[in-house]
Amino acid sequence: MGEPAGIGAELCLHLLADPALPPLVVLGDRTILAQRAQQFGLPFTATDYVANAPAPVTRAVWHVPAPVAVVAGKPQVENAEYILQQLQLAAAGCQRQEFSALVTAPISKETILAAGIPFVGQTEYLAQCAGVQRTVMLLAAPAMRVALATTHLPLRAVAEALSEESLLAVLTILNSELRRCFNLSAPPRIKVCGLNPHAGEGGYLGDEEQRIIAPAIKQAQQQGMHVEGPYPADTLFATTRLAQADCILAMYHDQGLPAIKLLDFENTINITLGLPFIRTSPDHGVALDIAAAGGANPQSMFTAVHFAAMHQSPCNPHHD
Repeated sequence: MGEPAGIGAELCLHLLADPALPPLVVLGDRTILAQRAQQFGLPFTATDYVANAPAPVTRAVWHVPAPVAVVAGKPQVENAEYILQQLQLAAAGCQRQEFSALVTAPISKETILAAGIPFVGQTEYLAQCAGVQRTVMLLAAPAMRVALATTHLPLRAVAEALSEESLLAVLTILNSELRRCFNLSAPPRIKVCGLNPHAGEGGYLGDEEQRIIAPAIKQAQQQGMHVEGPYPADTLFATTRLAQADCILAMYHDQGLPAIKLLDFENTINITLGLPFIRTSPDHGVALDIAAAGGANPQSMFTAVHFAAMHQSPCNPHHD
């Protein structure tokens, strides 16, 4: 259910009310779900989840109570550990194959960091829970896919985080899992952004393209991957280029995500590649500004659930 003060509870209520969705277990505080249902006039009927119960699950709630009372729109640091507990329990359930896939509602990183807990993001935390050293964050919409070479870093730290080895590892995961997860009949065509304006302008605007990105691409090509670049990011997202790519690899978070969210915000989802289980999420945040008012758009959450249901068998995990 994610951040208990955010829109996650409302999104989960919409999921539980849709008979067209596959069997669902919502992990979170049942009291919060009941309160939001009453507040927003939404239906709420779900049994209590019991592991290994003889009757099949259709709609259930795994009740994990929040430690303090929750007010919509007002996150509390006292619930920081609780937010992470949800992720731990869900990841463990997927690893023991109790669940077929994991869909995570948005969380507030600020709440967790304010509690003094070192935290980068759900993608990185789930990798830690699953015991894998590297995952790839992929944003997917019907007309575009964007993967990230780095994820939740300050912009000034991106250049130092890039290396030929790390980029090759990301490209290797992408090459394998894009084909499996999206049923591609041929090796995926991956186009790679440069880091600097104009892809470094031949070294005059930065040399990361020459020192790091181009050598990583060359190694990937030598291994038989269909990888091209580095291209200037300001032209790579043009329609003609997109038609020639199965995925674009951006160097940092806000280089790639604004383009795909502008194209199709409601149908874009986040997929974590490299985990031993399927994990998806909507592409938006906790929306604290509207959490108390209701009316959150559940479309991205629905899309995330549909994708997870269609790809329940794990993508090929890479354990470094």
